[in-house]
Amino acid sequence: VDDHDAVYRSAQEKYAAVVETIKEAHEKGQPVLVGTTSIEKSEFLSELLTKEGIKHNVLNARQHEKEAEIVADAGKFGAVTIATNMAGRGTDIKLGGNVEMKVLEALAADPEAHPDEVRARIEAEHRDEEQKVKDAGGLFVLATERHESRRIDNQLRGRSGRQGDPGRSAFFLSLDDDLMRIFGSEKLDKVLSTLGMKEGEAIVHPWVNKSLERAQAKVEARNYDIRKQLLKFDDVMNDQRKVVFGQRLEIMKSDDLSDVVEDMRQQVIDDLVDAYMPAKSYAEQWDTQGLYAAIIEHLNIDVPVIDWAKEEGVDDDTIRERLYEEANKQMAEKAEAFGPENMRMIEKQILLQTIDAKWREHLLTLEHLRSVVGFRGYAQRDPLNEYKTESFQLFDNMLNSLREDVTQTLGRIRPRSPEEEEQMMQQMLAQQAALAEAQKAAAEKILGKGAELPKGVAQAGFDENNPSTWGNPGRNDPCPCGSGKKFKHCHGAF
Repeated sequence: VDDHDAVYRSAQEKYAAVVETIKEAHEKGQPVLVGTTSIEKSEFLSELLTKEGIKHNVLNARQHEKEAEIVADAGKFGAVTIATNMAGRGTDIKLGGNVEMKVLEALAADPEAHPDEVRARIEAEHRDEEQKVKDAGGLFVLATERHESRRIDNQLRGRSGRQGDPGRSAFFLSLDDDLMRIFGSEKLDKVLSTLGMKEGEAIVHPWVNKSLERAQAKVEARNYDIRKQLLKFDDVMNDQRKVVFGQRLEIMKSDDLSDVVEDMRQQVIDDLVDAYMPAKSYAEQWDTQGLYAAIIEHLNIDVPVIDWAKEEGVDDDTIRERLYEEANKQMAEKAEAFGPENMRMIEKQILLQTIDAKWREHLLTLEHLRSVVGFRGYAQRDPLNEYKTESFQLFDNMLNSLREDVTQTLGRIRPRSPEEEEQMMQQMLAQQAALAEAQKAAAEKILGKGAELPKGVAQAGFDENNPSTWGNPGRNDPCPCGSGKKFKHCHGAF
């Protein structure tokens, strides 16, 4: 039996009526399942029932480890269970309790009992209790608030009257509920006050049910539109993601990326020449000083662009070809210095690292754009179309900056000179010596002055075959190999 919704003027009146209804059902032994919309409200209602001395269980996300046990007991004679609308879903509430759970509990209490005998006894008891629950009216589902979605309300109602069992469901609402406040509860409150509705009285009428269902339908339609719009925004980002990850996969599978890098380098040169030497412009209008500085910054090559521009009959295409030649010559020298295989590996690493960094920045920019693009609606523009346009421009800018960064990084890398290698080695040795001193000081602090390092603890960076990694221990100091012996009796022995 689905009762009509009862609407009260305030939440206080509603909860008082809920407690009174639960008390009446509990006195005749009818099991009650109370549905709430949040954990806070379920715990508030639990406090009210505790004050009235009504024994009950609370089923919410905070008692998830007891969920199966509480759901199994919810259909017992005289049981009262408070649950959030989402809790315990997917589990049938059996009238009289769950036989399987009772059998498991009985076997756990008496492990020596025969399972078949225990099951037969419990099934006989269960039939009697199930009949008592049916005589009391079956499971009573009492909801304290309407959800925004009718589907969740219907799922809660569907807990009672399953498989031909008797049952009852009712919704108790108030004008303070979220759904009621959204749809003009203030006007309704004034009307009810004018009509002389007393405290504790409820409106119960089919028209109220229909109006609430219409309100829920509006909310569902609005939520559907929000999800639909969100999906369209996500599709824009997803299309760009497919392009970027497709390119990244190709780079990872490729062994030779010199052609890709060369195309990027030539594109950067084209952009620089177009920016500082516009097409169809006179030689006097060229910004050769700016081009010279930009080539040093982006390509790391020092070429006499200013002198080239002063030559007779030189145009922008000639400058472009000369820059191609100089840049290719520079990269050929780098490949020879590093070795062809090392150069191919360096190109791949730089490309992947730059793509990853640029894509992360791009995602963050798109997230910021999405958060503010809605304001374009005030200018009578479609936010989705604006987002598509802006995101395409941002994507194009990202690809341009990717080419520039890769070209700039490759232009600046070079092998270390022997002097730099030697300097780095000295720094490493100095760090190892400092670490050894720190270990020695720590050992002396813990074990006392002149103490040896614990056996098996080697000095950081220690190499038995390379005396330069041993530091500079005294003859009576602990051996840096970690043996625990003095240096003069270990690796320092003559």
